[in-house]
Amino acid sequence: MSAIRGLPPNGPGVFSAMEVAASGLTAERSRMNVIASNLANARTTRGADGEPYKRIDPVFEAKPLRNKTMDAVLNAVMRVDLAEVREDTEPGQMVYDPGHPDADGEGYVEYPNVNVVTEMVNLMTASRAYEAGVATIESVKTMARSALKIGQ
Repeated sequence: MSAIRGLPPNGPGVFSAMEVAASGLTAERSRMNVIASNLANARTTRGADGEPYKRIDPVFEAKPLRNKTMDAVLNAVMRVDLAEVREDTEPGQMVYDPGHPDADGEGYVEYPNVNVVTEMVNLMTASRAYEAGVATIESVKTMARSALKIGQ
């Protein structure tokens, strides 16, 4: 019997734990891809639209895990999904560079609103979170193996 109110009697199991951890890995991979895009475009002063690159941020949302075998929603167990990738509204950095092809009439160039140091910190945080997710999956696998050995 499940000790958590609202869960089906067999409760969330190994596969639910794996699905939650896997959703975290997917989210962190998406976050790292967004950060890589920001870093790659940190000096892009003109994109396809003729404007400087705008920093983007991932937006995540928690969703209840759905038990497919029982067709039930496990409200106490949440997974994470990428809801959208949103453009940062902060203005770009204006740098005086009259020789630059994108300089305005006063000689200023608008560079993207990307701070490389901030992006690197975000990348390290995402990387550590990804590593924690991998460790979680390894722990779940170890517990499942131990549980199987009990029945032998």
